[in-house]
Amino acid sequence: MTTTGETMGRQYDAVVFDLGGVVVNWNPRHLYRKLIDDPERMEWFLTEVCPGSWNAEQDRGRPFADAVREAVERHPDHRELIEVYWSRWPEMLDGLVPGTSEILADVRRAGTAMYAITNWSAETYPLAVDRYPVLKLFEDIVVSGEIKMIKPDPEIYLHALDRFGLSAERALFVDDSPANVEGAAAVGMGALLFTDAAALRSELERYGLL
Repeated sequence: MTTTGETMGRQYDAVVFDLGGVVVNWNPRHLYRKLIDDPERMEWFLTEVCPGSWNAEQDRGRPFADAVREAVERHPDHRELIEVYWSRWPEMLDGLVPGTSEILADVRRAGTAMYAITNWSAETYPLAVDRYPVLKLFEDIVVSGEIKMIKPDPEIYLHALDRFGLSAERALFVDDSPANVEGAAAVGMGALLFTDAAALRSELERYGLL
């Protein structure tokens, strides 16, 4: 667990979590390992055909139908593999990140305000909520695909702080992406890089948040 220098010595009223990689174990490889036997070919597909930058546009609000059409135009010989990115998207979910859901329940019991900011498609986010009721523990969640902003753009953090009614200096943000952690720190939030649940629990206990 990495703590930004500005976070040290602060006191917080609320914790703002990322979801994918912190609470929910999402990864397109969970699906594509079933479809592409060769690991190197799978990585090529997820780097060149349906890369993270392509998926980020769905997180920013692009409809999956448009995304699939664009990718098929670039790689028509991979149509079937591209189409299942959308049609079999739930198979990219592989349960909850070990230990985090227990932390969320403890934070809630402690009476600490708890929110989330997630880079997630507006079309697929409801599928995750239906599958993982722990996502309903948050007081509010900003979903990037719904507001058409993504982390680490400063605007999404500022939008979330305003919507949640939080001041940046009193809000502690937790994410597994260094870029997203840096983005939160840049707007004045406390920021922790998530590594595992045990380290996160230790940090939250140190700040008196659970």
